[in-house]
Amino acid sequence: MRLLPSLSAGVPRPSRSLCALLALLLLLTPPGPLANAGPVAAVVRELRCICLTTTPGVHPKMITNLQVIAAGPQCSKVEVIASLKNGKEVCLDPEAPLIKKVVQKILDSGNKKN
Repeated sequence: MRLLPSLSAGVPRPSRSLCALLALLLLLTPPGPLANAGPVAAVVRELRCICLTTTPGVHPKMITNLQVIAAGPQCSKVEVIASLKNGKEVCLDPEAPLIKKVVQKILDSGNKKN
């Protein structure tokens, strides 16, 4: 069954460049939902180091939360990220003596609770 020439003449055909652009966008679109996947998405990190620069030290009373990320495939070095009382996050030098003491104190207090 063919459309009559008078009916199909009113519908414009997409250009080849538009078709190529749409095909490229479909290839580059990640599979799966585009919305946030919830708590699981927070666990998945990019495969690169988070800390590009480090701060040698911060007063321990300013730290509200301390996150230690072990070396792994995402980054070849240990990363220490401190959340401060003013809402900022800073990367600390894991080799600094003060930071080593703070991390050790946290580990020791965790062992006493268990």
